[in-house]
Amino acid sequence: QVQLVESGGGLVQAGGSLRLSCAASGRTFSTLTMGWFRQAPGKESESVAVIHWSGGSTYYADSVKGRFTISRDNIKNTVYLQMNSLKLEDTAVYYCAVGPSIYALRDGRYDYWGQGTQVTVSS
Repeated sequence: QVQLVESGGGLVQAGGSLRLSCAASGRTFSTLTMGWFRQAPGKESESVAVIHWSGGSTYYADSVKGRFTISRDNIKNTVYLQMNSLKLEDTAVYYCAVGPSIYALRDGRYDYWGQGTQVTVSS
């Protein structure tokens, strides 16, 4: 079992920035491939960023490429999502997730996920 707790969401104006954090416990963090996905009302969930357990490979959805950065701290057992140049369409609940591979997380196959944190971008 893996427990994931997200934090850092909130209300921000368009063009602003937020940094989401996800603290993981229950398994050796450095062996976990992790990602973030989001769910907006009335829309399908979208995997936005994934980072390999080694930190050596990442994936970004086209919708966030160049604006979002995923990183991890294997000492703090935490994965981050730095979100810059936020747009109205980034409004969603953001979830941290664990999966067996970058491709699995990219395709929406999660083994574990957290409770989510709301990100609201206003004009």
